[in-house]
Amino acid sequence: MPENIGYAEIAAQYRQQIQDGQLRPGDAMPSLRKVCEQFGVAQTTANRAFRMLKLEGLTLARPGVGTVVAGPSSSTLAARVLSESSLSDSEASRTLEIGTIGADELIAPRLAVTPGTPVHVQRRIVSRDGVPVYLSSAFYPAYVIAAAPELKEPASTDEAREMAAERLGVAQRKALEEVTSRPATESERTALGLTAGDVVVTQVVRTVTLEDDRVIEVAVKVVGGSTILRWASDLRPAIAPVV
Repeated sequence: MPENIGYAEIAAQYRQQIQDGQLRPGDAMPSLRKVCEQFGVAQTTANRAFRMLKLEGLTLARPGVGTVVAGPSSSTLAARVLSESSLSDSEASRTLEIGTIGADELIAPRLAVTPGTPVHVQRRIVSRDGVPVYLSSAFYPAYVIAAAPELKEPASTDEAREMAAERLGVAQRKALEEVTSRPATESERTALGLTAGDVVVTQVVRTVTLEDDRVIEVAVKVVGGSTILRWASDLRPAIAPVV
């Protein structure tokens, strides 16, 4: 065991066990006390490791059981929001733009500002096996950047929201997704390698709200119209464990 092991290394070990099938969906994760004993770390370090796994969508909390390995049916909206930045081995993300722009007619009403109000933006393109898959743009109001100025540098959306919510001392409450189809812009056709003359893209707009009803982020994902967007939610009621 390396000296001064950090939470990222602990998370990496459990991530590998989950990916290798040593820990299977539904399996209980070790208690924080056992993690502390095994790795010789403080509980805050163990907590951060477990939070990283949760953000990646690999684990979830189950009442009466504790933290368990997530299964395929856990890909609800909440899981997608928390794990959006997790890329597979065949995927790569490249930042296209980061800075301040004026909020347009799509973003302004969702952030409750007038069009043209300065907002922070991070744009990136995600490719799979070298082929562009989708464009992602995340917009943040001024109060978020004031609370977390680190977001002026590239950061994944889950990291950005977690940091801002922690600095503001207000938890995230709700995410609303709106899906529409529309003609692609010239810049979108170029970025996504869409060569047809009239191209339709699918646009997913996600608005994330804090417990105090302030909007912390508006994210826009654009994919080619032929790209299939899939997510599943388990509608079965949770079954309480037999004691």
